[in-house]
Amino acid sequence: MVEVVAALIWENDRFMICKRPAHKARGLLWEFVGGKVEPGETHAGALVRECREELAITVKVGTLFCEVTHTYPDITVHLSLYNAKIEDGTPQMLEHCDIRMITPAEIPQYDFCPADKEILELIMKEAKA
Repeated sequence: MVEVVAALIWENDRFMICKRPAHKARGLLWEFVGGKVEPGETHAGALVRECREELAITVKVGTLFCEVTHTYPDITVHLSLYNAKIEDGTPQMLEHCDIRMITPAEIPQYDFCPADKEILELIMKEAKA
């Protein structure tokens, strides 16, 4: 099982999603910014590194939003999604082919990675509460 961390970055009533490049596994699907935790790395350290590598931003990692385990045909991931805020920088597409800020109501308009489906349902449910 691969440990993966991702950031739930809100700006007012919108949150950030990123589109995977075509040449990667699950290419052109939408996801949260993040990636694999390297050996010896904390979840927060990995998330700060991934956001810097993928978007050229520095984030402050907050509380754990939720965790999901998902099995793809090629890999099983344990995904920990953390609330995070941009402390420095403007997001740039260093890794992804698109970046959007969307409302929970707009979620159905996008094709997300299967591991994110449960998380997105939780975001929509909390938005309606």
